Amino acid sequence: MDLSNLKPAKGSTKKVKRIGRGQGSGHGGTSTRGHKGAKSRSGYSKKVGFEGGQMSLVRRVPKFGFKNFNRVEYKGINLDVLQQITENKGVTVITRDVLIQSGYVSKNERIKILGRGELKAKLEITVHAFSATARKAIEELGGVANTL
Repeated sequence: MDLSNLKPAKGSTKKVKRIGRGQGSGHGGTSTRGHKGAKSRSGYSKKVGFEGGQMSLVRRVPKFGFKNFNRVEYKGINLDVLQQITENKGVTVITRDVLIQSGYVSKNERIKILGRGELKAKLEITVHAFSATARKAIEELGGVANTL
């Protein structure tokens, strides 16, 4: 066996349909497009959402709601996650960089500390926002909650 007699497996390849190469090919003449009409012409492309003249779904369904473009998205980090980080890494100062290195947030996300779980360590935390319960839990242990 050598490279000269290698072939693909039987049935794994098909002949390419060569369109517009004369009547003898079986795909000449109208080149499998049928006769007349927009679809037979060059440059035809139907509009996105076109449903053959029927009112398109986008136009049938009513508009509702709105998107608040001033909304500030936060990535929520709970107190139990902070406790886990302090146990694993042995840190008492938690900043944005520590959370990024731990893989909980990406570098472009804003961070908000939320109040789920139990915190046992006294921590100094510096992030974008805190929920009221989280701030209370941190300060009860003598920790500091700094806002960026």
